Amino acid sequence: MTQAAALDPLHIAVELIRCPSVTPKDEGALATLAGFLAPLGFNCERMRFSDENTPDIDNLYARIGAGGPHFCFAGHTDVVPVGDAASWSVDPFAGEIKAGKLFGRGAADMKGSIASFVAAASRLVREGKLIEGQGSISLLITGDEEGPGINGTAKMLKALRARGEIIDHCLVGEPTCVAKLGDMIKIGRRGSINGWLTVRGQQGHVAYPHLADNPLPRLMEMLRRLDAHVLDKGNAHFQPSNFEITSIDTGNATTNLIPGVARAMMNIRFNDEHSGASLDRWMRGVFDQVTQEMGGAYEFETKISGEAFITAPGAFSALIARAITEVTGLTPELSTSGGTSDARFIRAYAPVVEFGLANATMHKVDEHVPAADLGKLADIYEAILRGYFSGAAFR
Repeated sequence: MTQAAALDPLHIAVELIRCPSVTPKDEGALATLAGFLAPLGFNCERMRFSDENTPDIDNLYARIGAGGPHFCFAGHTDVVPVGDAASWSVDPFAGEIKAGKLFGRGAADMKGSIASFVAAASRLVREGKLIEGQGSISLLITGDEEGPGINGTAKMLKALRARGEIIDHCLVGEPTCVAKLGDMIKIGRRGSINGWLTVRGQQGHVAYPHLADNPLPRLMEMLRRLDAHVLDKGNAHFQPSNFEITSIDTGNATTNLIPGVARAMMNIRFNDEHSGASLDRWMRGVFDQVTQEMGGAYEFETKISGEAFITAPGAFSALIARAITEVTGLTPELSTSGGTSDARFIRAYAPVVEFGLANATMHKVDEHVPAADLGKLADIYEAILRGYFSGAAFR
């Protein structure tokens, strides 16, 4: 076999950033990525999924090797909108390097991490490691992580399982670090449930309250009881769950009108002491109690974005931590903080840990990362891969 050349992560990252792949648009991002992977020997497969109520999404599954163990890197090439483009000091999609920093939408979240992983994998492929039956490397890359999350990772995983492909371990390249590269990895995530509450009354004139039924006192009492309740105090791996009111609205712009309907939105970020279903039952119980005491009627709808999960500390997280320490000298914190990610889908298929660049500027104006961190991250990913395929713990 002709040895493939190792790749430069900074060059890959710049080329990916230059694809303005704001969800659900791809704008050549997946083809650009495949252009780096295919010459290395990766079999690159576009996986497109549709749904009646959401945009069609292109995804990429690239794999080299046929046997086990199978190490999968998961990520996304879609990015959030740039916001106020005039506030950027650079073109958000130019991939400009200034003062040793790579600027651009997706630099941190998460085209930089994808680039670093491709560069790391290229070093092993160059040595022929995976062609000799030592295992498989794959990349599971979606274009729908920043969007609804319907036609991306979840459907890719289901399709792969249906055809018998088994992922043994997965690393998600989300930007997990806080102050500097290597200070944090994610071994789990809190769950998230959104709620939409409608309380109904009777519209009327404020001077004649006996002829109306104001739904706001009932709504406020419902929300007060939810907000006053302590869900838990956290545990060894998770911070406390938190309930947040995100909107209260009557659609009423008139000062002398009692509204007929009041609405509220809410979110709970919860740890593994709860489930989405248990929290749904708790909220409905509170609403039922208030309705019994104060009268009226309500409607309530919830959507669970993901359940809380944890990959218990063990050989896989230890391997990643050792690689980080080897390159940076830091001992990473094992955390479950932050929002949701596609790891919530992957955890049903394989042990999953998240580690990538610093997250301080993700989704912000002038998103950027130190250019040198891409090389360091590639070194960390390389050390993870070498440890994974040489270690008996994963065979």
